[in-house]
Amino acid sequence: MPIDRSISTADNGVKNARSKPSGRLKKRRLSKSHINVVNQPMLKRALGGTVVGNTMEWYDVGVYGYLVAVMGAVFLSDAADNVQVLFSFGVFAVTFIARPLGGIVFGYLGDKLGRQKVLATTLIMMAASTFAIGLLPGYAVIGWWAPVLLVLMKLIQGFSTGGEYAGATTFVSEYAPDKRRGFFASFLDMGSYLGFAIGAAMVSIMQLALGSAAMQEWGWRIPFLIAGPLGAIAIYFRLRIEESPQFQATLDAQESSAKEAQAGDEIAARGPLGIVLAYWRQMVVAVLLVAAANTAGYALTSYMPTYLTENKGYDPIHGTLLTLPVLVIMAVCIPLTGKLSDRVGRRPVLWIGAISTIVFAIPAFMLIGVGEIWSTLLGLALIAFPVTFYVANLASALPALFPTPSRYGGMGIAYNFAVAIFGGTTPFIIQGLLELLHTDMTPAYYLMATSIIGAIAIFFLRESAGRPLPGSMPSVDTEEEAIELVAGQDHNPHLDLNEMPFDDSYEPAAPAGGPPSTQPH
Repeated sequence: MPIDRSISTADNGVKNARSKPSGRLKKRRLSKSHINVVNQPMLKRALGGTVVGNTMEWYDVGVYGYLVAVMGAVFLSDAADNVQVLFSFGVFAVTFIARPLGGIVFGYLGDKLGRQKVLATTLIMMAASTFAIGLLPGYAVIGWWAPVLLVLMKLIQGFSTGGEYAGATTFVSEYAPDKRRGFFASFLDMGSYLGFAIGAAMVSIMQLALGSAAMQEWGWRIPFLIAGPLGAIAIYFRLRIEESPQFQATLDAQESSAKEAQAGDEIAARGPLGIVLAYWRQMVVAVLLVAAANTAGYALTSYMPTYLTENKGYDPIHGTLLTLPVLVIMAVCIPLTGKLSDRVGRRPVLWIGAISTIVFAIPAFMLIGVGEIWSTLLGLALIAFPVTFYVANLASALPALFPTPSRYGGMGIAYNFAVAIFGGTTPFIIQGLLELLHTDMTPAYYLMATSIIGAIAIFFLRESAGRPLPGSMPSVDTEEEAIELVAGQDHNPHLDLNEMPFDDSYEPAAPAGGPPSTQPH
């Protein structure tokens, strides 16, 4: 029998917390009332409210990524051109330095106060800081205070974003039915790349309409200022969504039983450090996966426009426009790969992302090096292909690593530390390596190295497609599916009743095939 090397999401601490008191153990049974039947209108509202926020986040990232050259010239105008570019990428990386702190703080609050309240707060902070960047005076006006204030605004952006993606993926995963979690969660990343494309399109329109001189003088402000009204719309939608049913069920269970409250809070009560100590194996897998996926993702979105302009001789407008069709097509395909993961599993789809990155990286940059528009588009498509399989499944695979009481906190820590160390620094590291090694294949080698590490992480990832989230009861689309699930619970390989938050007062098992005698306490 082969050895199962995958990491179990049922931590020993949780098992102990859920264990029964001494005496004769009674077999757990599912009844229909244990199962969450998804409220479809509320699911659509929750999905819309989170997607608009994620779109807003990546609009901000896209605008700055496509204005790197302009931002360096405005906020460090006395420096040489290459120093200005490195400064702009450095400021971009600074955003991600603040993300782990935001992930820790908002993850802890999200597990304590609820997902919805925290997600509304992060969106308000994000929109306000982006709008404020559009109001900042440049270096020519206030000297060194200009880059200092820019860094401060980007730190606030990073702090708020630290709670955004982790909370959004947690929220949607807890709302979605088990059999379609990959599909629904993938819409978050579809919104992300559409947001990036919208930001790129906005910058391109401004460049074409105003020209480089006016763009550098005042036009760069407009895309940031637009974040104000866009943020207000996104906040309106987010405030209309309700708390996730899985998290609400956890709160209700804790309120109804002091013993259950003590057990459920045992790890979460110890704060971020307690979560890290309890789930360090899951953290390692999550960090390595996020590192691989986001290195490829940020290389495509935040680095390629500058690479095409600074290293391949394209003008800034073409450097921006060439990535747009690739981003839009990729965004449309992301829900398809999410749906594929519901059918064949998260791990096989993530394997496609890792292996195709390793195989396609060198051909992609060779094609880009040809210098023709057709070859550049084809090279960008080869980079986008693995990203589509990577990111569509992180949103459903990562939340399934952690139980409900600690899910937001675990996601906030693991995801944001990985993005801070590997994702946001990708443009800065690649540009620095290019300056040092003077070879156009440097980005390809970097992507290959991180995806080899990602492939190792996938090997240890536990399959979660079609299964209930750990620490949560099953979630289905219809009443009929709930009845079918109860009837077939003895032979369903996707159900592990020992990982579900049953109350200790359940009844003995009913005969196989008969109606369960359990009713929730």
